[in-house]
Amino acid sequence: MSKTKTLLSSDEKGMLRNMFKRSWLLFSGFNMVNYQGLGYGTSMVPAIKLFYKKDSEEEKKALARAVQFFNCTYETAPFIMGLNAAMEKENAEVEDFDTESISATKAALMGPLSAIGDSIFWGVIRTVAAAIAIPLAVTGNILGPLLFIIIFHAASITTRYQLLKLGYTSGTKFLHSVGDSGLMKNLTYCVSIVGMIMVGSMVAQFVDIKTPLEIAFSSGETMIVQEILDSIFLGILPICFTFGFFALLRRKMKITHLVIGCMVLGFVFMFTGILMP
Repeated sequence: MSKTKTLLSSDEKGMLRNMFKRSWLLFSGFNMVNYQGLGYGTSMVPAIKLFYKKDSEEEKKALARAVQFFNCTYETAPFIMGLNAAMEKENAEVEDFDTESISATKAALMGPLSAIGDSIFWGVIRTVAAAIAIPLAVTGNILGPLLFIIIFHAASITTRYQLLKLGYTSGTKFLHSVGDSGLMKNLTYCVSIVGMIMVGSMVAQFVDIKTPLEIAFSSGETMIVQEILDSIFLGILPICFTFGFFALLRRKMKITHLVIGCMVLGFVFMFTGILMP
């Protein structure tokens, strides 16, 4: 640990402390467009302001990257923040740094780290804290709820701060090693693939669109349209809608207009019976 500390300047230590304080706001501004994106961006502000000149184009682009879609367990998210901070530092120092790798790394890690975080904190630590607190709580002892809060949050706070430092310090070393060995391009390519897989799995999980349409023939047979579509490509309607909205985003259509349009289309399709969730 002493070796790690000497690698950090006083500005970097202050940056990590400020990022940790802001990480409490990860769920602030939660919305259905970018989920924890606004809270994540708030946590990244100290790093962005340290590494980029004020009001520069690089700072604006970094802020735009920081508020993109993000969704991760509260306790493990700081590791990604620290790693992204290290990458932003590298981007500020290296002229030809691939900025797409910053967003791709974030997208690739939030799924696996969420699985680990949920299993440990919601599956184990919360259960242990409850097992200790409940016997006291049922007897009316005030120590019951207090112990639950202390046990769970002591583990949570410690983990978040240590993972933030680990993500930043190991991230800096890692980036230098892969940069020197020429692996950055391959790494970016692989991380981008994982990121696309995560996006695809999110489409399958969150976008659920089906059609109840049936076509009756004079012979008495009925063709169920959804079964035909599934035989062509399973989940073809969610994918088509997703790519349609993606195409509109690439045409610079505002998110709010897309959300309102999606709601209007949803009501129209539901009332006409063309599609259903």
